[in-house]
Amino acid sequence: MNTPQDVLRDVFGYHGFRGFQGEVIEHICTGGDAIVLMPTGGGKSLCYQIPALLRAGTGVVVSPLIALMQDQVDALAQLGIRAAFLNSTQTLAERTEVERAYRDGRLDLLYLSPERLSIPTTQALLQRGKVALFAIDEAHCVSQWGHDFRPEYLQLDMLASEWPGIPRVALTATATAATRTEIRERLRLDSARQFVASFNRPNIRYRITSKNSEESQLVNFIRDEHMGESGIVYTMTRKRSETLAERLRQQNITALAYHAGLSAQQRRTTQGRFLREDGIVVVATIAFGMGIDKPDVRFVAHVDLPKSIEGYYQETGRAGRDGEPADAWLTYGLADVVNMRSLIAGSPDERNQARLLDAMLALCETDGCRRVELLRYFGEDIAPCGNCDTCLEPPVVVDVTLAAQKLLSTVVRLEQREQRFGAGQIIDILRGHTTTRTQQWHHETLSTWGIGADLSDMQWRSVVRRLLAAGDLGIGPHDTLRVTASGWEVMRGNRDVRVRETVLARKAKTATAKPKPRPSDISDADPALFEALRAWRAETAKAGKIPAYVVFHDSTLREIAARRPSSLVELATVSGIGQTKLDRYGEAILAVVHPPTPTS
Repeated sequence: MNTPQDVLRDVFGYHGFRGFQGEVIEHICTGGDAIVLMPTGGGKSLCYQIPALLRAGTGVVVSPLIALMQDQVDALAQLGIRAAFLNSTQTLAERTEVERAYRDGRLDLLYLSPERLSIPTTQALLQRGKVALFAIDEAHCVSQWGHDFRPEYLQLDMLASEWPGIPRVALTATATAATRTEIRERLRLDSARQFVASFNRPNIRYRITSKNSEESQLVNFIRDEHMGESGIVYTMTRKRSETLAERLRQQNITALAYHAGLSAQQRRTTQGRFLREDGIVVVATIAFGMGIDKPDVRFVAHVDLPKSIEGYYQETGRAGRDGEPADAWLTYGLADVVNMRSLIAGSPDERNQARLLDAMLALCETDGCRRVELLRYFGEDIAPCGNCDTCLEPPVVVDVTLAAQKLLSTVVRLEQREQRFGAGQIIDILRGHTTTRTQQWHHETLSTWGIGADLSDMQWRSVVRRLLAAGDLGIGPHDTLRVTASGWEVMRGNRDVRVRETVLARKAKTATAKPKPRPSDISDADPALFEALRAWRAETAKAGKIPAYVVFHDSTLREIAARRPSSLVELATVSGIGQTKLDRYGEAILAVVHPPTPTS
């Protein structure tokens, strides 16, 4: 195997590079540093795995994902690649054997956490062997203002001085131009060549809906469109992950909670089931999912508003890594906006966090193509996608400037009385809804009392949400509302306020568009043979105690079912079957494709 193309074909079983993979690999093989941005599922790992096999020495992979290192090593072993890891889950004897294998030059790849690499004894170990390259995975973790910041990543700048001349590659699926600059500066990759792929994931359908009853909305979404399929549900709190998982189980959806409050063993068990079993839904805080190479996650749902587009993009990117259609579904409401604005108010990084939140709210509130808005944030311009809710069901935009002026005027009149209230009280005033609190504060004497009775509570909440998203309303102590400078411009009639008509619907609507047919539904693959191959794969994976997709992806099985190869030579031409897998599984696959004829 003398060339990257040889390794790609013979080890990984693929017959052509995607995008600029080949360029990155050639650059690293010749000793160059690189910063690589590719969307999740874009093939980042090949960019350092192939050079590690071609260059003398061991490729050292810095990863924040200790819990996944065993799975990553197992997957490489299936390809005949000599890989190992060093972390706290190992016994002394296991670590000693890995260290010996590294020193003796018997490893192609060695996985370390940034914490492990910062230990002087680990650095001394690496000096006693030969390092082929350093691959810094999830490199956005170096950004102090990012969504997955890991302070240990800041220490990785020492690689430049301790191992001069050894190529370093920083890889991530999520980084704006500003984050790329941070990566370059903080990791001392000043002369690194940057490779930036399109952030577009056309197979993912983005859908954002107003909160009504989010638990019921989530249940209906999964039950109607993804029953029996793997998915991830993100929420902000541990308690909520538990209650949502229980609610889903009550609806016969196999759901597991995942959060930092669980024991390490519970988290490992949940992660293992998600990787190895079909149809598992994990309800998690944002700690779950980074680095998981499960290709058949059919949906990612958010029941709480993400803090930033970076976080949202990376989390939704965990769906559809196999390139088949997947859903990114989000429901959010007024309380989400109020809570987020309140959380960042007065924080040391309030300005930056407000900027991130504003971008996320702009994505939620847009009446244009979601994908256009999303990719514009990363500096990429595309035409409307035709595969998001606003493209599939174009909203009608209505002018609510008058309603907004009524609401803002009410806030001002309350301030004149030195009274400050949250959205609920202000809406009660506008609708003329008498409560104990409105009576206590004599709010029926306000000139705006009852002037908004023509709109429902839900409609008024959408107006408040729009004003908060646009920065026309601010959040004060105890989640009270205040009019900002831009809000005064609305009151003076210098700026209009518009919302989508669907948002103002009296009755909550749900998206009716059905998922596009998957390749498995429209290919030439023999359905019965495809299922027989899946059954064989499940048995093989169970016997080997590895995830099914580590044996073969669905796409490989589907190609086999379509082509029905009759020899090992033919089977070797199927995408995803390298030499090691051909030797290990080839005869068994052919026996499934062409079962022996029973003899009488």
